[in-house]
Amino acid sequence: MKFFKLKKTFDWKYIIREVLLIFIGINLAIWFNNWNSSKKTNHDKAIAISKIKGEIKNNIAELNKTQNSNQFILSAFTDLHKLSDKNSSKVVATPEQLIKLKNQYPSFFSASDSSKVKDNLFNYNIQTYIELEIPTLTQIAWETTRSIGITNEFDYECLYDLESTYNLQKRVQNEVDKAANALQKREIKSLLSILEFLDQLNAQLIKDYQNILLEINNCL
Repeated sequence: MKFFKLKKTFDWKYIIREVLLIFIGINLAIWFNNWNSSKKTNHDKAIAISKIKGEIKNNIAELNKTQNSNQFILSAFTDLHKLSDKNSSKVVATPEQLIKLKNQYPSFFSASDSSKVKDNLFNYNIQTYIELEIPTLTQIAWETTRSIGITNEFDYECLYDLESTYNLQKRVQNEVDKAANALQKREIKSLLSILEFLDQLNAQLIKDYQNILLEINNCL
């Protein structure tokens, strides 16, 4: 009886070639996935930055409008105070001075019950009408960007500046609320003090906003 011994041979070249093809295929798949993910992240970053820029531009427009209104109120009270009787709530002025004030600050105050002090000089009872401009400062784009984690892809300096600017925006909003509360209570001295401080904060916030608009594309 004869026995046959089977000799098993391997085509090592074929095996190595197949392993290499699998290795290359896997790496290509990983690279494509990373490339696709990176492309989507960059796309999301571009959209986020565009939205933040739009939000900041709207906030600047709101602040400029508020700034003009606040400065108008401060200027009106300053000029009115120059003519005020320190011993009463009345204003001592000539009719010409009063007309000039009315023309300069229309709809801000009314004068009544005048009494003559001396030639061409009168005491006037003054009633002021303050219309406080409340800015609508939004941070929806910024909060959305943070909530979806896109800020993790931002440059550190850019992220620091954005955080700092939006924190200052919150501070401005708090002061606006204080001003509205003081006006509601007719606490005029407190209101004027807040508006003076708010004027400084607004100027700084506008400056920070403008710097962000110049540098924000570096976040990409």
